[in-house]
Amino acid sequence: MRKLEFRQFLPMTASEAWKFFSNPANLSRITPKKMNFVITSNLPEKVYPGLIITYKVSPLLNIPMTWVTEITQVNEPFYFVDDQRSGPYSIWHHEHHFESVENGVMMTDKLFYKVPFGLFGDMLDRMFIHRQVKGIFKYREIFLEENTI
Repeated sequence: MRKLEFRQFLPMTASEAWKFFSNPANLSRITPKKMNFVITSNLPEKVYPGLIITYKVSPLLNIPMTWVTEITQVNEPFYFVDDQRSGPYSIWHHEHHFESVENGVMMTDKLFYKVPFGLFGDMLDRMFIHRQVKGIFKYREIFLEENTI
């Protein structure tokens, strides 16, 4: 299983950061266009424990698949957690943390994931999936630096 951590300073209040990131509709704004990411479920304005979100996404070779996540934990405005229920990974556990710091918020993402298919999946992960996952977070980092949310 892979463990990744991404940190980014956001020049905004904790309330502003929470409002943006806890609104599941904004996920499509911070996901690379090349992934053809489309939310297919009806969404509330903010996450809550037990919320199921369904998507269509093309993470590999432009092949569309359904991805289902559940928001399993919420502690407003400090963190929330999403876990994959079905989709491209055998494990996907994503923690979104927000900490007030001087002049803004430090956002920290902790991601644990595992690719299915045993040794073949491990090989695919080493060859390009790991790089692609890191690229998704890099896209988000650049988007947040260039756009007012």
